[in-house]
Order: sequence, then C-alpha cells, then structure tokens
Amino acid sequence: MKVLICDPISPKGIELFKQRPEFQVTVLDKRLSEAELLPLVADVEAMVVRSETKVTKKVLEAATKLRVVGRAGVGVDNVDVEAATQRGVVVMNTPAGNTLTTAELSFAMILNLARKVPQAHGSMVAGKWDRKLFMGVELHGKTLGVLGAGRIGTEVGKRALAFGMKVLAYDPFLTEARAKAQGFALAADVDAIYQEADFITVHLPVTEQTRGMLNTAAFAKMKPGVRIVNCARGEIIAENDLLAALDSKKVAGAALDVFCVEPLAADHPFRKHPSLILTPHLGASSEEAQEKCGIEVAEVITSYLLTGEVRNAVNLPFLDARTFEQVKPYMALGEALGKLLAQVVPQQVDRAHITYGGKAQELPNTDPITRSVLMGFLARAAVKDLNHINVRGIASTLGITVEEKRSNEPVTFNEWLHVQLFKGEEKVGSAGGTFFGSPNNPRIVRLFSNPLEMSLHGTFLMFNNSDRPGIVGYVGSLLSKHNVNIANLSLSRDHAGGHALSVFHVDSEPPQELLEELRRDSVFSNVRVVKL
Repeated sequence: MKVLICDPISPKGIELFKQRPEFQVTVLDKRLSEAELLPLVADVEAMVVRSETKVTKKVLEAATKLRVVGRAGVGVDNVDVEAATQRGVVVMNTPAGNTLTTAELSFAMILNLARKVPQAHGSMVAGKWDRKLFMGVELHGKTLGVLGAGRIGTEVGKRALAFGMKVLAYDPFLTEARAKAQGFALAADVDAIYQEADFITVHLPVTEQTRGMLNTAAFAKMKPGVRIVNCARGEIIAENDLLAALDSKKVAGAALDVFCVEPLAADHPFRKHPSLILTPHLGASSEEAQEKCGIEVAEVITSYLLTGEVRNAVNLPFLDARTFEQVKPYMALGEALGKLLAQVVPQQVDRAHITYGGKAQELPNTDPITRSVLMGFLARAAVKDLNHINVRGIASTLGITVEEKRSNEPVTFNEWLHVQLFKGEEKVGSAGGTFFGSPNNPRIVRLFSNPLEMSLHGTFLMFNNSDRPGIVGYVGSLLSKHNVNIANLSLSRDHAGGHALSVFHVDSEPPQELLEELRRDSVFSNVRVVKL
C-alpha cells in the first residue's frame, strides 16, 4: 500500500509508517500545487497532510485508490471533505496532538492582552521608557467567555479558573452537567457571552453559522473594553468590523493567530494597529505538538488501513479499538441481512427501519452496523465506489430514508438485529439475526417474519410452498439429479397445511433447469437462489 506524505511531519511519525512492511512510503520535500499532485496520487491509498497541501476535488478524483487522508493537526479546511465522503475516502485528523499547545497559546494571548506585553517590549526595544502607556488590567475577577467548549476551549477555561477568572462557556453540545463538572457557567446563547464577558476566546470551526459571526452587530452587544482572542479560524471574525470596533475603543484589544487570508498581506491594516497582537498561525507550533501529531496521524492511518479501526474521522463516527471489537460481529451480521434482503425484495424501496434489541441496544455506537446493513443491501445496485463512508449519502441520493431504533421490548433472543424495508406504507421485506452462544456464531433467524436458521455465508435455494408431505424429498431428488449437495435445511410454516418457507443451504449453485422445473409446479412460488 502506497502512503504519500505531502507535508513535513515528525520524523517519528514517518518512521512508524516505514516500519510497516505493508507500506511503500514517499515523502515529498516541498509543497506541491494541485497540478503537480495529480500525477503522484493515482495509486496511493493514504495521504498525509498538514495545512499546506490542498486535497481538492480534482486531487481526490485523480486518486482512484485513495482510502484515507490524514491531517496532522485539527482543522481540515484544506481538504474537500464533502468530495472525499462522496468518493468513500475517510478524512482523519489528530485533535489531541495540539490541544494543549493551542490552549497555552490562547491563554498566553489573554495574558499579553491584559498586560500589553508585546507593545511594552516594542517600546523598550525602541529605547523608550513609557510606563503610563502600558497600564494593564488584572485577570482575577474578570469573566472569560469561551466560544466553543471542545478540547481546546475547555483547557483554556481550566487555566482561566486557576487565575481566578469566572468562565462562561457556550457550545451547542455542552450540557449543564458537563459545564458544572468543569467549574464553568453555561451560557444560554452567544449573546450571553457578548453581554457578560470581559475577555472572549474563540474555539469554533468555520461553518455557515460561524463565518463572520464576530461582526459589527456582535461587537455592539459586547461590554465596552472587551478583549478578544482568536486562535481558531480567521474567517470567524469580520476583519474590517474588528478594525472599526478597535478604533472606536469598543474593543480594547485583540490577539489573533489566524486570519481570513494567510499569510497575512504585508500591507494589511492589522499590522499597524496599536491594539492588536499578531502571531503567524502558531497554534500548533511547538516541538511537543508536532511530534504528537506526527505519531498520532501515523497510528490512526495504520490502524485503519490494516484493521479497519476508525479513529478521529471527521466524516465517519469515532470508533476506538474496544468499541470496534464490540460492533464488528454485528457489522458482519448486518451486512448479511442487507445482502439477503437485496435478493428477495423489490429493488425500489424508500425506507429502511433497523431495530437493535436485547443486548444490541446497549452498544455504544450502532452507526457502523447500520452502514453495514446498507452496504449489503446496496452492493447489488452497482453503485460506483460504494463503501462505509459514503453509503449513507448514497442511500439518501437513492431516496432511501434510514430509521434506527433501540428497543427494550421483550425479544426471544439475547441480541437482536432486525431490518424492515418499506415502499410507501407497504412493508416489502424483513429479516432478523442474532448470535448463538457467542459473537463468533451469528445466524439469520427471521425472514418475512418466518422463523428459520441460516448461516451468513453460502448459497441457498429458497422458495415458498404449500405445506404438504413429500416436498423435501421431491426437492432433494431434484437436487441429487443435478448433482447439488445439501449442506443444511431450514423449514418454516404459518400453520399445518398452510404456507411454508423452505431454505436449502447447498454446496453449489442449482442450475437454471432445476429452478425452471420448480417454477412450473404450482406448489412452489418465489423460487430463487440467494448468495451470501
């Protein structure tokens, strides 16, 4: 497998890749443009980047064997994540590697804003001694507003508490219990931060909602003399609006490590404003962080390519090693159920309902299992480049709505995975599975509400028939005539003398002549061969 390292990462990270005999590693010695990258990515399965290399839609289209892009850092703005998802490429980052480094820089910015250290240093270097010009403020007793209480925002908040600050945090995913456990007050909304904070630190991603959110309207809601730190993404601040707020003294100062366009233009007005502290995107620039990120990106890519374990994926749910081991047997069962239903129901379905019952409802993450069900069902649809990353999007494109339910209703089995397919309000098919004794012994145990027992692999002759004596013997004789051996057999019926479902697990595929002979007999219906 070919691994292309496009940007500089820790030598230890590179060495981890090279230690694997499965990998052929290429390290680029300079940043390449899109045009220069295209001929190099045709046969690579993994790309490693930092912030310099742009993984565009064209690059992704040229990389026909690409399975994963690893970002040695947090932000993936330089990767077309949507295009990657459509092509089934996992995009992974390394959020833990530079958490502390970026948090420490953010807090250093807060301290420097409070005491005007860079301005005072510049004055001293110029030969001056202007103490009165650099009157500062204490942090103790002040309120720090944290916009985005993820890993980095939380670490900044912890340091602020140590300095005697009150921390007011806003994050759409932050619960009151979690905030309280950290010692933070939970802001009801962004406006609460604007109205109460003496210092505001930004730790949000760039989205439609956050792009330019710190603008004239936002500054108008803030306390006079507020100080702002941004070590997250430059696009979150409307730069011209910030300059106006600084000139009016509404904002007493700002410390910026990131900008809308990088590198910052030599003639940008930010460079001359006396109330600004500027650094050239140093958030992750520490020796420790670079080593951590390099090692982490090597580890997550290696795990994914060699074992399928997914960590830190921005376009696929997080699975640690323990969770992966828990859900892996269910993924195999789910894919088999999907494959089975794809061969016994009409192709035009518009809704899939997946139920997790018994112990299955306690699984920490069922999304990979749902994706496996869809993989099995859509595999026969001849969808190009279908895989676990893009399967939900492809299902949506095909008009299939996916519903998932964890059920605590009593079930016959300890674990229960059940898939129902609908066309409009009509249920057109269903199948269920479980494990006999251990996760190593999965079985399909329901089909169209009929109890049966099928393994997850093999060839099956399947049909409905009238429940009457002699059916098994007759079909057995036909199979024998065509030299098809029976490996196993499962029978099910609604009641004695009623309708039955018969499933013959056979060692080889029954020939077409046998199938036609059964179909000509009115006793049999829905005669088909299913391969799992």
